[in-house]
Amino acid sequence: MAYILGLVVVGLFFLSLHYFTELNHKQKIITSGIVLAIILSAIAFNTYSDAQRDNMMAVVTKFNQGKTVDCEGVDVNSSLYDLSTGTYTFIGRENTPNYGQMFSVSSCK
Repeated sequence: MAYILGLVVVGLFFLSLHYFTELNHKQKIITSGIVLAIILSAIAFNTYSDAQRDNMMAVVTKFNQGKTVDCEGVDVNSSLYDLSTGTYTFIGRENTPNYGQMFSVSSCK
């Protein structure tokens, strides 16, 4: 649905360029190219953010299931680390050799 709305907005943009501006053809092409680059950048950023979020949720799910997660070459599991859901960080538990170690979930596999 969002893509349809985006196409409508782009269509209205081009209509306004055609009817309500005194730009010459070259300036309209440059303006359209800039707007297109901004839109494509936003789509690429959203795709990247979705992939990062999906990866983080997969790591958190794996951790919550009691499985071992690899974070920067260190094995992270629920017996040695706690998950801080506010910051999505694995924090080493007290009275373990990993006490004080912290890993961001985004750096884990």
